Amino acid sequence: MSVYQSDKAPEPVGLYPHARKVGDLLFLSGVGPREKGKKEIPGVTLNDSGEIEAYNIEKQCHSVFKNVRDILEASGAKWGDLVDVTVFLTNMKADFKTFNKIYAEYFQDVQPCRTTVEVNALPTPIAIELKCIAYIKT
Repeated sequence: MSVYQSDKAPEPVGLYPHARKVGDLLFLSGVGPREKGKKEIPGVTLNDSGEIEAYNIEKQCHSVFKNVRDILEASGAKWGDLVDVTVFLTNMKADFKTFNKIYAEYFQDVQPCRTTVEVNALPTPIAIELKCIAYIKT
């Protein structure tokens, strides 16, 4: 088994790697829209208590997809190697249509399997997180 950390993706918020390869499969830990070395989250406005005041799901989607790409590349994989994506949204009703449109732009030629679920919260003040699996022929 191999463990991978990207020098471009945000630091994990716990004790886990960005990715782990087992055989021909690469498993990415949950990936959100945070940016490496920054406290601000793209598309998120927080109040003085650190709670989400407003957010822009479109900006968060683009940032999440960039982070996934950075982790894949640091692990020796490509975007086209993705075979399964699990999406966690904190507001399915408000965000799914926009997310689905942006997702189609990024995944038009790849089309991995996908599951999208709503969760009532994520570990940091974000509205989206992806869990991905890629196949890397060794």
